[in-house]
Amino acid sequence: MSSTDLWHPFADMHDVKNSQFCVTKAEGSWIYDDAGRRYLDGTASLWYANVGHGRNEIVEAAAAQMRELESYFVFNDFTNPPAEKLATRLAELAPVEGAKVFFTTGGGEAIDTAAKLARQYWSARGKPERTHILSRGNAYHGTNGMGTSIGGIDANQAGFGRLVPETSRVPHDDAEALRSAIETIGAEKIAAFFAEPVMGAGGLYPPEPGYLEAVAKICVEHDILFVADSVICGFGRVGSWFGVERWGLQPDMITFAKGVTSGYLPLGGVVASGRVAAPFWDEPGHPFRHGATYSGHPTVAAAALANLDIIEREQLPARADALEKPLHEALLSLADHRAVAEVRGGVGLLGAVELTPEVLDDGGLPRLQKKIRELGVIVRPLGKALAVSPPLIVTEEEIGLIGEAFREGLDAL
Repeated sequence: MSSTDLWHPFADMHDVKNSQFCVTKAEGSWIYDDAGRRYLDGTASLWYANVGHGRNEIVEAAAAQMRELESYFVFNDFTNPPAEKLATRLAELAPVEGAKVFFTTGGGEAIDTAAKLARQYWSARGKPERTHILSRGNAYHGTNGMGTSIGGIDANQAGFGRLVPETSRVPHDDAEALRSAIETIGAEKIAAFFAEPVMGAGGLYPPEPGYLEAVAKICVEHDILFVADSVICGFGRVGSWFGVERWGLQPDMITFAKGVTSGYLPLGGVVASGRVAAPFWDEPGHPFRHGATYSGHPTVAAAALANLDIIEREQLPARADALEKPLHEALLSLADHRAVAEVRGGVGLLGAVELTPEVLDDGGLPRLQKKIRELGVIVRPLGKALAVSPPLIVTEEEIGLIGEAFREGLDAL
């Protein structure tokens, strides 16, 4: 392609401006470039194409809604049928009592919403001093103001100056470190703790056994709101609707996005427990003065409902659970390669292959990613690793192609 005027997120535009990879169409678990060549979508785009590409059922649902009511806001007392139906459906699916659903247009907005809601919850409860937000090293919570502030990837904070105050991070795999931080800061100053069930963009780290259960218990002991960031893990990716059921968690809030529409239209949101909703719903005088223009967008909600129908009808959470082992085994077969430092996965349809320091120092990560793409498979660089997260409709044969492309690419290094 010729030089672009499109500014790409997370890109060094000096390198990208004349070397774009142009995707023109997609179907099932495959995408096509502008030369007509197809590639296995080993990342489900940015983690979200859970039902795969080209599902006309979602397209038709969105088109039908646009003919009836394309868009209208849900501020104040305004509403629309698709938004109402979707909120009820998600509330019924969520593993929290008395759930209420606040819609955004993506995961980053969902994180900002949950953080502001946590702080305002305590203010409404007469404890406005509880504003501190705890999160984890390596965490990724989007790139909005609060998400950047509580994220644990240093490169994503560099150069932006002072961020949102009263936030801090603890090691991602140490529950006792959370307890120590609470004791140091003082539970009476802390509003919430944010955690991804499986850490995604920070390098794809499944939780250590017992970790999530332990931090959830610590939050209960200190009366701190526990927020599960399920933007990546939700809607079947780790074998359940919200990615927390596997560990028996009942968070105070769950942030979601991506798989709720499988990316067909932008949607995110927060599931708030009845406890968190209570001061806003049960008492007068506590409006939550926050919201996105396109919150509750009827066309987006219609697409989400059609997407949820597919996930339910095709039992995709169970399918992801069944394919978890084949994917992990395909990646584990690479563990003995001299260029590989570590293989991570085994929790959901997610995995990562980390390279050795010597290969990384030699610029091996971007070279390996491009080589694997030349071999017809899309993978994604995350820190020191390349990650995979294919659509939930992927076949075992296609998973085998991912492993084969990795092996050939590694040998080419």
